[in-house]
Parts: sequence; structure tokens; C-alpha cells
Amino acid sequence: MDPPVLPRPGRSVVEDLRLDVDGRYPQMVASGTIRGWLVGRLHWIADLAPAGPNRWTGTIWYRDGNAALLPHSSVDIKVAGPFPWLRTATVAFTGGAPTATRTYRYESAYHHKVEFEYDCEQGQAATLSVDTHAHPNRPGTLPAENLTLETVYRRAGFDVSRSTGDNIIPSADAGGDTQWSDQEMHDAMQTYWSRFANAAQWSLWVFFARQHVQGSRLGGIMFDDIGPNHRQGTAMFNDSFVSQAPAGDAAPAAWVQRMRFWTAAHEMGHAFNLAHSWQKSLGAPYGTPWLPGLADEPEARSFMNYPYNVSGGQTAFFADFAYRFSDAELLFMRHAPERFVQMGNADWFDHHGFEQADVVAEPALELVVRANRERPEFEFLEPVVLELKLTNSTTRPQLIDTSLLRSADNMTVIVKRQGQAARQFAPFARYCLEPDTVVLHPGESHYAALPVSVGIGGWDLAEPGRYLVQVALQTGDGDVVSEPLLLRVAPPHGYDEEYLAQDVFTEKVGRVLAFDGSRVLDGANDTLHEVAERLGDRRVALHARYALGAPVAAEGKQLRIPEGASRNGSAADGRALGDVGADIVTVKAQPKAAQQDLEAALLASPAVAAETFGHIGYRRRVEAFTEVLAAEGEQQHAAQVQGTLHDTLAERGVLDRVLAELEARQAELRPRAKSRSKGTKGGSRKR
Repeated sequence: MDPPVLPRPGRSVVEDLRLDVDGRYPQMVASGTIRGWLVGRLHWIADLAPAGPNRWTGTIWYRDGNAALLPHSSVDIKVAGPFPWLRTATVAFTGGAPTATRTYRYESAYHHKVEFEYDCEQGQAATLSVDTHAHPNRPGTLPAENLTLETVYRRAGFDVSRSTGDNIIPSADAGGDTQWSDQEMHDAMQTYWSRFANAAQWSLWVFFARQHVQGSRLGGIMFDDIGPNHRQGTAMFNDSFVSQAPAGDAAPAAWVQRMRFWTAAHEMGHAFNLAHSWQKSLGAPYGTPWLPGLADEPEARSFMNYPYNVSGGQTAFFADFAYRFSDAELLFMRHAPERFVQMGNADWFDHHGFEQADVVAEPALELVVRANRERPEFEFLEPVVLELKLTNSTTRPQLIDTSLLRSADNMTVIVKRQGQAARQFAPFARYCLEPDTVVLHPGESHYAALPVSVGIGGWDLAEPGRYLVQVALQTGDGDVVSEPLLLRVAPPHGYDEEYLAQDVFTEKVGRVLAFDGSRVLDGANDTLHEVAERLGDRRVALHARYALGAPVAAEGKQLRIPEGASRNGSAADGRALGDVGADIVTVKAQPKAAQQDLEAALLASPAVAAETFGHIGYRRRVEAFTEVLAAEGEQQHAAQVQGTLHDTLAERGVLDRVLAELEARQAELRPRAKSRSKGTKGGSRKR
């Protein structure tokens, strides 16, 4: 008889088996891996059916990796042993090759270990549990329990541990505003992870704060893949739309508690690489689907579906919601190959483009991706900022959700360099936004900026060459796909650009540019200082100067963890932020240094700045500068800056309604400037 085809277990080969036939939500599936230095790696999945007491048989239907390691087509699994720690599973691999038998020892009831930490800004509460019967709108069969986030993920198959306790991070200084900017939140995440010791298990950090600077329309931010150990974190904002119960709701307090709990579980689900229920065919959440033909579940009562997206809205959703993930999502979490946490690969686009997009026959909307310049050509090192234009192409008004153009969850962006594989662009952060429905009249358009140079997949638009950029937008009526935009990145202008490129094209510099600066990433800031000094005549210098000036233009919040107080990542002896003396401090502004950098970035060459930042990005940055000036009592200077913004965009042909808004803001500043100058000796301020 021929020897077994499977590699013999030993030092160079490791095998494991996952048997999913009992417990909560059994999928009747077995999966396993074979891996070793000399043989490579294989991941396999088989569907199972009972074949007697403690026995299951089934067919292997999925392989990922070196298929020669397991040429068999079927499995026959027998479990023996009275107690879990004594149990063994004997698997006979049959069909397609001589029978091979393996015996596996019981290790755990869970697929993987994961640690959760919940921290709160002072004065805020973490929503970590929900009374499933507190709200009357619920399934009649729903058990009454105090359900925790840890229990949700244990039922999904994970061995969840928590760092010690519920941690309140005190505010060392009560000054400054109580809102958080993207840059402040990102710095807090960076600070946390820089103190997190490298640990074997996965870890999620959830930070509960009061409100984002965008106000109540933003419920949370999730940051992807900071650090090497599959760590992700999210910031939840309590004073947001998730805390606003519908008018007339029977139990508004219970509605808010349930919505906050759902939002936390939803955002944490993305950390396990789960796609939205209606986006499975596009990947989980950014790359190619892990199973061919994976079906979307737009009506799923799952943590990964939006309650207001299903037929009947949130009332219908919660009336049939069992506080769980769908079977397809559980199959992914428990049995998909771990390599699927690697995002960014978009080989499917090279073969099929957007053929799989659900494009309606007569689309009511037209999507255009464009550059705000005469030709789509960008300097070497210049961050590429494009613009999205969504137009009502019908003769009747259309309702659109304006948040679609600002949400990575509803958009697929493909970047393909000539002669190379396509990449799917994924930004560093994703936002949980309240829907913002407006009426778009025939011929009217809605616009949004689209920075595409750098994200969690690295610098997708960096090397000189020609690129194709194409965008698909998922709407309630189907997918809207843009025509491809062909753009060019120019070669280096000289030795200094070539030399600095190795320091610019890094993750940390990319993050600083993406979030308009950082108070904590000192090495990246040093690189940007060098860029501004050595490449002052290049457009990348404008981006560098802005990223250096914006964080210090006004007071800001910063998470401070004492030096030497690194978090230890183990569940047994890990210390939470509250245990190591962490606090939130207010960092004072440096107005003179900030003004010098911001004026150099935005006002020294306003036409060039408007082109490189894009019209939308330029307006946002200049208006932020005018607010800083006004807050410092420099209303006349602020009015002058606002006037420069108006004149620059007027010369570039922006919409009349935009110019009217800019004129109105300038008029608001002028009276205050005049009243101040009348009472000030020496007259008006000169520039």
C-alpha cells in the first residue's frame, strides 16, 4: 500500500483542525491548515453531515494554497473522549488518493484569541452591554439577557479577553473645546499603539469620546492596521446621531442604548475584516471576495447591516434582530484563511474590470472622477487629490445621500499603474456617518474630494508613470461607475527629490499628510520639515507646510501616556490606560509658527495651492485658517484671507453658489474687522 500523501507531522509541518458542529450557531463545517517550511501552506474547508454519534462526513469544497498537500475529496471525522481536555478528533481523508488518517488533540472551543480594551474620555460612558428586552420592538423569541460585546464575539467563535476594567482617561486641563478632530483622534490612536507591546494575539481598542468636530452627524471613526499585529481601533462619539431616538419612540433611552451597542459591535466587526452585508460581492471589506459568487445580503438582520437600509427601515430591522452575525459572516470569521486580512489586492479588476458591478440599465446619476487642472499631470512626490462629481442626469429631481461620496464603505476606488496589477485604494480611516439626504435637481451636481495617493495599502500613486483611476459608487438603486481617468506622475525633478522620496514614501509620512498633520509622529514631521526646506519650489512643499502648521494653529487635545508605561498585551497581566497614569491634555497653540507655515502653503501662490489641494480641499483649509485668525482677534486679516480664497476660486471658474457663500463669510468678518480697527491706534493691519 502506498504511503499517506499527507506530509508526516513533525518539526517542519504543523496541522490544525476546526470542527464547527455544535455550540452557538453551528455552521456544520470543518476546516484546517497544513503549513511547513518545505511544503508550503494549504487551507481547506468541508461541509459536514451527521453520520452517527460523534461522527460527521462531508466533501472538501474549498482549497487555498498548495493543493498537492491534500488531494483527497472527502473527510470522515470521529470525536472521542469524555471530557474536552481528553478529546481527540480522528480524521480520515479519502477519495482521490490513498486514505490518510490524522488525529488531532483538543485545544480550545474558540477559533482565535482576541483582546478588547475600552477607554473613555472623562465624562463619557462606554456602551459595553445592552438589555435585550429593554426596548419593546424586538423579536418575540429573543432571550432576555444583559448582552455584552465580549459575549457577541465569543458566540462568533473568539476567545475574548479584556484589559482590566472600564478605563476613564481624565482630562488634565479642562481648557479647549470638547470636540475631536481627525488629526487629534489619529494621534490618540498612534500614541496608544506606540505604547502597546508586540503581542501574539489580536487586539482591538475602542475609545468613547463626546463628539467629533463635524458635530452629531459623525458617529465614529475606525483606523485600520496601525502596527504589525492585526490591531485595529475605533473611536465612538456618544453625542452623535446614534444617540438621537426617532420622534415618538416608545422607549427612547432603550433605543439609544441599543443603537450605541449596535454601532460598537458593527465597527468592531470591520476589525475582523467583515464587509457590510450588502457588499460581500465586492470583498471583505476592500479586496476580492474570498468565495467566488459570494451573495450580498441586503436584508440581513446582522450587526454588519445598516438598520435604516433594510425594507421598512430601522423599525423592521430591530423587530427581527437577534443580536448576531449572519451565517455567511460567521463562516468567514471562523473558517476563512487568515491571509484574507491582507487588504489591497485587486487582481479581479485586471480580469473583469467593474463587470460585476450592479449597474442599472438607465442610471439616474452620472459619476465623474477628475483633476482640478488643465491636464491630469502631477509632480513627483505631489500627493494626488482628485474630485468626484455626482450629477443628476435625468429630467426629474433625485434624492441622494451626500455622505456616499465621503464614505469608503460605499465606494470602490481602483488605481492601476501601467504594466502593473490593479490596486484597490483604501483610506486610513473609515467614518460612520449619518445619512444626509438632499434633493438633486436635473443637471445639478454634488462634489467631494478624493485623495488617492496613500492609504492602508501603502503609496498607490508614487512612482513616475501613467495610471488609471476608476470609481464605483454603491447606491440604493445600484452601482454608478465612472469612466476611467488617465493621469501621469512626472519623473523626479532632481537629486534632492530622488533622495527624499525614500523618506516621504513611508506609512507615517503618508498618515501625517492624510490627516493634515500630527503632534506625535516626530520622525514624519522631521521629514516634512526637510521637504519644505529643500524642495520649497515644488508642490509637495505646500502639502508639507500645511501639515506642519495645521496641528499647532489652535489648541488641541492629546492622549498622553507616561514614558515607560508601555501596555503589556497579554490578557493575564495587561494594564489598561487608566492604570498607567494616562490622561488627555490640552496642547497650547503656536500661532506665529502656524501662521508662517499656513500662509506659505495657502497664500504665497494661491492658484498653485488651489490646484494641488483641489478646489474643495483648498477651500476647507483656507476657511480653517480664517477661523483660527478670527479666534485670535485678527478679523481684518481673516477677511483678507477669505477674499483671497474667493478671488482664487472665482478665477478658476467654481460655481456661483460657492462664490456667494464665500462672499457672505467675508462680509461677516468685515464689520468685526472695521469695528476693531476704529478702536485700535494705528489703523488697519498691513500684510
